[in-house]
Amino acid sequence: MTKGQKDNLFLLVKSLTKSEKRQFKLYVGRLDVNSDSKFLNLFNLLDKANVYDETVILKSGIVKKQQLANVKAHLYKQILISLKLNPSHQNIRSQIREQLDFASILYHKGLYKQSLKILDKAKDVAVQNEEKNLAFEIVELEKIIESQYITRSISTRADELTIQAKELSSLNVIASKLSNLSLQLYSIILKTGYVKSEDESQQVTAYFNARLPKYKIQNLGFREKLWLYNAYLWYSFLLQDFKNCYKYASKWVDLFQEYPNMIQLNPVFFLKGNNYLLESVFFIRNKPKFVDILSNLKMKVEEKSFPKDENIQSLTFLYLNFHDINKHFIDGSFKEGLELIPKIEKSLTLFQNKIDDHHKMVFYYKFASLHFGAGNNKECIKYLDKIISNKSLSMREDLLCFSRVLNLVAHYEAGLDYHLDTLLRSTYKFLIKMNDLHEVQKEMIKFIRGLQDIYPHDLKNAFKDLHATLKQFEDHPFERRAFLYLDIISWLESKINSTPVDQIIQTKYLENYS
Repeated sequence: MTKGQKDNLFLLVKSLTKSEKRQFKLYVGRLDVNSDSKFLNLFNLLDKANVYDETVILKSGIVKKQQLANVKAHLYKQILISLKLNPSHQNIRSQIREQLDFASILYHKGLYKQSLKILDKAKDVAVQNEEKNLAFEIVELEKIIESQYITRSISTRADELTIQAKELSSLNVIASKLSNLSLQLYSIILKTGYVKSEDESQQVTAYFNARLPKYKIQNLGFREKLWLYNAYLWYSFLLQDFKNCYKYASKWVDLFQEYPNMIQLNPVFFLKGNNYLLESVFFIRNKPKFVDILSNLKMKVEEKSFPKDENIQSLTFLYLNFHDINKHFIDGSFKEGLELIPKIEKSLTLFQNKIDDHHKMVFYYKFASLHFGAGNNKECIKYLDKIISNKSLSMREDLLCFSRVLNLVAHYEAGLDYHLDTLLRSTYKFLIKMNDLHEVQKEMIKFIRGLQDIYPHDLKNAFKDLHATLKQFEDHPFERRAFLYLDIISWLESKINSTPVDQIIQTKYLENYS
C-alpha cells in the first residue's frame, strides 16, 4: 500500500539533518547486535526512498508483513531517543527534566540527601526561567522525600515547601486559565473570523469576562503576563478593535525586552508576538512603523544566537513572507509586490510538510489580491480557484467568503461574462449556507447581478451609486471587516475616475501619511 508522504515514520526520517542521521547510526551502532537489525535496515531503506511504499518495504525482505508495525514503532522510538540526546535539541526544559529524572532515580535507591540536593538546584533553575509547572512538580517530589528523610529542620522545611507549593499552584492555575481562554478565542477567530453583529460582540465579551481569572498584575511573572496579553489580543482582534490589538501586541513584544533570556527559551512566542504586532500596525495602516518592526524582526532572527530548529524556520518563513506581502497592501505598491510570488511559491514546496493547508490558502489569497491590485485579473482568478476548489478547507469562513466575492469582481474585470451567472448563483448559495451574508456582500452581489441590464453610458453612475451605498459601511464596527479583505471602495473609485486601483490606493496613502 502506497501512502505517499503521509506516513509518520517516513516524515520523521525525512526531517532528519545529516548530522542527526549520523548520530542516530552511531547511537544504534554502539551495540554490535544492532549492526544488522531490522529497524536499522528499515531506516536505511526509508532514508533512500522518495515516497513511502509498504510494497517496496515488504519486497526488500527486511521485514515480514506481520512484523512491520512493531519494527516501525521500535524505529520511531529509537530515532526520538537519539534526537533527545542531540545537543541541538537540549534546552533549559530538557535539562530540568533530566535533573528531575536523576533525582527520582536517587530517591528510589534511598539516597534521599543526594536527591534533595539535585532537586533544590533544579527548582532554582526552573523558577529563574519561568518554568513554574516544572518547579511545582519538583516541590511535590521534595515534599514526598522530606516526609521520609527526617531531619531536625523538618518543621521549617515543611512550612517552606507548603508556601512554595501554594504560590506556584496559584500562578499555574492563573496561567492555565489564561492559556485556555486564549486558545478558545483563537479557535473562534479561526472558525468564524471577526464578530458580525452587536449580539455576537456581546456574546464574545460575556464569554471573555466569564473566563478571565482574577489577578494582580504586580504578582504575575513572565509566563502569566504572556498569556494575559495573548488573551486580550485575541479578544481585541475578534472585536476588530485594532488600537487595543496594537496595545496588547506591543505589551507582548515589550515583555521579551524586559526578559531577554526568554527569547532563547520561548522563540515561538517571540515570533508570534511580533507577528501580531505587525498585523495590528497593518490594520492601522502605519507603513513607517510597520517597516521598522519588520526590519528589526528580520535582523533578530538572523542573529547567530537565535534558535534555528525546523519549527522556528517554518514560522519565520510564514511570518516574514506574510508581512513582506502586507507591506505592499498598505500603500498599493502591488506591482512591486508581485516580485515576491515566485520566490515564495518555490519556498512553499520546501515547507510543504511543515505548513498546513490553511496558511497555504492565506498565501494564495494574498497572491490573488496582489494580482488584482496590479490589474492581472486572470492570474488573480487562478489563485482564487486554488482556494475555492479546496474542499478540505474547513477553517476561516471569512477567507472562503471573500475569496468568492473577489472571484466575482475579478471575472467581471477580466471580461469573463459568460461565467458570471453561474458564479453569482454558486456564490450566493455558498454565502447563505455559511450564514455569512453581510450588507457589503449583498450590495456587491446585487450590483454585479444587475450589470448586464445597465447600458454602457450609465455604468459610471451605477458605480457612483454603489460607492455611496458602501461608503457608509466603511467605518461600521461589524461591516468594515469586508474592506480588510478586499478594498471595494478603492476599486469603485478606480472605475469612477478611470484610474488603476493601485494608483487610487497610493494616492490615499500619501494623503493620509504626508
